[in-house]
Amino acid sequence: MMMASRQGASKLASSMMLVSRSFSTATARGIVAKEAVPAKAVGFNADVVRRNIGEFWGVRGSVFGLRHGSTASYSGKDQQQEEVKHSQPVAEGGDKAEEKNAIVSYWGVPPSRVTKEDGTEWKWNCFRPWETYSADLSINLTKHHAPVTFLDKMAYWTVKSLRWPTDLFFQRRYGCRAMMLETVAAVPGMVGGMLLHCKSLRRFEHSGGWIKALLEEAENERMHLMTFMEVANPKWYERALVITVQGVFFNAYFLGYLISPKFAHRMVGYLEEEAIHSYTEFLKELDKGNIKNVPAPAIAIDYWRLPSNSTLRDVVEVVRADEAHHRDVNHFASDIHYQGRELKEAPAPIGYH
Repeated sequence: MMMASRQGASKLASSMMLVSRSFSTATARGIVAKEAVPAKAVGFNADVVRRNIGEFWGVRGSVFGLRHGSTASYSGKDQQQEEVKHSQPVAEGGDKAEEKNAIVSYWGVPPSRVTKEDGTEWKWNCFRPWETYSADLSINLTKHHAPVTFLDKMAYWTVKSLRWPTDLFFQRRYGCRAMMLETVAAVPGMVGGMLLHCKSLRRFEHSGGWIKALLEEAENERMHLMTFMEVANPKWYERALVITVQGVFFNAYFLGYLISPKFAHRMVGYLEEEAIHSYTEFLKELDKGNIKNVPAPAIAIDYWRLPSNSTLRDVVEVVRADEAHHRDVNHFASDIHYQGRELKEAPAPIGYH
């Protein structure tokens, strides 16, 4: 009997040494304190030792499960709190579907509860209330930069040449045309901002706010696309065309911006002028009744702070105003380069809507 007790004690001590090497000091001490005291109190009775060893391996197995799931070690109290938290039922009146679809992660950041000014819950994750604005509809829509230099003419006729196949393909389907236009228009701001970002890192210098201004432009164009996706249903071949056009245009504009930023910004300025023209034609079709003036999508009402009874026509008007602002920003950026200066030398028009 004494020999069996000694063997049991030897196994318990070896297992405790394994734990002390496998886990943090605090975790190992907690297990040793929990298991060693009862065994010592009964004088290493063989049955009690075997029972405690079995319990010890059960605790060790659960801790191993935690260690495999995370690099952080849980104490017993923390583990119990986590189990209680996850086992609590959904509160009365809560959204069970939302609770079921919630992302659970040890490293998860707690979701923020955002509300509107009237106290109702904000339902958009892609933008926040402080990123919304009211579009300036008083902007001059007829302004045009007359091409004078060789690069200006090259940029102008490049855009004009791109309009011909677009007119041929979409004809008067302005909803799908707007969707395609925005998939292209959202690229230059991202490319320009990315290249300015890398330039700022290489030269250890500020950008004058132009990185943020160009990325704001790209995000604004993307929100145009998200809006028109609510009113236009692109066909499979139109989606395929988007993939092709985006792949070609992204790489072409990337190279163009590396070679000549003044040309790249001038071309975007002319592209925005064409966008103004396209949305003006869109409005004419709405006024004629050829396109149904449906209620404005909810995302548009919140993003542009439109009245709740706004229609598609109101949405097209604010989008056209956005394009006019982008026209001004890119022609301005090109003028800076034409004067032999860098963008950082002129304050960026951040928040210019």
